[in-house]
Amino acid sequence: MNFRQHPARQWNRNASTVAVLVLSIVLAACETTGVGALGGSAESRAERAALNGEYQEAAGIYIGLAAEASGSERDRLTLLAADNWLDAGDAMRAQNAFRGVAQPQSGELLWRWNSTRAAMLLYEGEAERARELLESLSRQSLPAGLRLRVEALRADAWFQLQEPTRAVELLMQRESWLDDRRSIDRNRERLWNGLLVSNPHVLRGAAEMATDPTVRGWLTLGSLAAATGQQGIGWSNGVVRWRERNAGHPAMSVLDTLEIPEDQLLSYPRRIALLLPLSGRTASAGKAVQNGFLGAYFASAGGLDDRQSILIYDVNAEGGPSAAYASAVEDGAEFVVGPLLRNNVSALANDILVPVPVLTLNYLPDESLPPPGLFQFALSPEDEAVSAATRALQDGHGKAVALVPNSNWGRRLLTAFATEFEGQGGTLLDYRSFTTESSDFSRTIEELMGLAGSVSRYQRLRANIGSPLQFDPRRRQDVDFIFLAADGASGRLLKSQLKFHYSGDLPVYSTSSINAMDGRSNADLNGIRFADTPWIIAPQSWIRYLPDVYREYWPEERRLGRLHAMGYDAYHLVAPLFATRNGTMPEIDGATGVLYLDNAGRVHRRLAWAEFRRGEPVPLPEPADLDPRFQIIDDDGTVLPDSPGDAQTWYEETREL
Repeated sequence: MNFRQHPARQWNRNASTVAVLVLSIVLAACETTGVGALGGSAESRAERAALNGEYQEAAGIYIGLAAEASGSERDRLTLLAADNWLDAGDAMRAQNAFRGVAQPQSGELLWRWNSTRAAMLLYEGEAERARELLESLSRQSLPAGLRLRVEALRADAWFQLQEPTRAVELLMQRESWLDDRRSIDRNRERLWNGLLVSNPHVLRGAAEMATDPTVRGWLTLGSLAAATGQQGIGWSNGVVRWRERNAGHPAMSVLDTLEIPEDQLLSYPRRIALLLPLSGRTASAGKAVQNGFLGAYFASAGGLDDRQSILIYDVNAEGGPSAAYASAVEDGAEFVVGPLLRNNVSALANDILVPVPVLTLNYLPDESLPPPGLFQFALSPEDEAVSAATRALQDGHGKAVALVPNSNWGRRLLTAFATEFEGQGGTLLDYRSFTTESSDFSRTIEELMGLAGSVSRYQRLRANIGSPLQFDPRRRQDVDFIFLAADGASGRLLKSQLKFHYSGDLPVYSTSSINAMDGRSNADLNGIRFADTPWIIAPQSWIRYLPDVYREYWPEERRLGRLHAMGYDAYHLVAPLFATRNGTMPEIDGATGVLYLDNAGRVHRRLAWAEFRRGEPVPLPEPADLDPRFQIIDDDGTVLPDSPGDAQTWYEETREL
């Protein structure tokens, strides 16, 4: 199971830090089931399937057996099916099955019913209610298999309540009751998964208070993993140091299953220079990147055996990018990050031979040949258009039309989308450009959707007949979806006018520009799917607390969250680029997307995806993880009241970058 995408892992937005609201309910079948009198052979197959992690298959067998049983035996088998559907992350089927079992009066079946009810509460984020129910259960004389499940769920509840010490102690005690290697490994995997989705600050504080060295070792390693996402030099170097200090610790068996690039442990620069515009018109953008960069540094620095120094230079105060670069090299920088503005990147690339490697925070023009040692990283809208093409094809849509602004930005996105979409076998049937200054896009939409021809045919027929006819315009029927490149303001108008012009049923795919974060209602955007940075729409567990922290301490940068994410990722790119061999770099699961390096030294992103529902962006799972019953939402979401916001969109605010 992909733990980070577990469907019940939620975010408590009322807490000031991460609230871990669910853990995977992954137990060996011998720990969760018991062989009954009915269908022993089939039930054994279900147990084996669960033991192998094939929870959907196990649930299917159990529910099939339940259909042939009656009374308490039917209820027992139904509860086992619900438990396995939970293990598979299929909460909907689990809930439907559970509703079919009335609460028993007493005995083992009541205990099992209560344990499944507790698991449901954990899925719903009701950790305290689940804990109370499980505490009561734990005082009963439970059968061995049910005892193991209850204790595992108790640990889950304590993790969710941000009491990791209690959770670790429970799972360590639980391990002492296990007598086979596979069950012990699964118990440790469960403990590890709980640590991975915990708040690193909570884990660090708990480790400092722990008196038991084994508990402290788990918490310390978990804090390191949760803070770094098990990536980068902070993680790899921290693991080496942890191993030296915790010889014989049970977590060694977990580390043995992880890929840690030991050949690059010490290969990172000790002095890094950051070249940004910290004064002038783009100072806010530069400061946002700086804050993101330093946030990543402080999250990782604790794992380093030799601390890094960050040298910060204001490009404008230094007299330009080349002068700032020269100052950084003179001050001993081993790696340079920046500059940020496109014109500064071009000026730097033309002026230097790059004696010290550089990661620029924008791309050079396509026709420019970068000097050796110069890498490029940008929040490229073209990457988002490429992502839209890929996602639409993955969703089964092979024929598209496009609506883009009549601007250089719009043409760039159209080219990137069309090249990727048709390169993967899709067909771009047609496109139209619109003027962003306009508020009426009727003619553009009618032409694109073939409505103009439908109206003309009606007018000719009416003229020939000489009397009015009942008429409903009909749009073209060969289109699977619309690719829309627009900001929030234009997008709201276009989406509502598409609906008015009989095209509201078509899926719409867009880029992050549609998510303007301008304080206005997004109800008119309901149903639009768009690519964006994980930081904005679906932060990974190791950065989940950071966006709220940044909004609290830098409220003036509320619209610049993507630049915080860029700074965060820029720090994590430094070490692998510094150590790169033959122009290769391992992929990084970053705050701006999954990062990878091409042959030209450009870092690209694979984006996260969300959909507007009831006026709010809702993260979408990866296509491979989509429930087959998942459907695109219609336009009938609850309308949120308008609130005052800036008229300028986020990407226009940083367009000079």
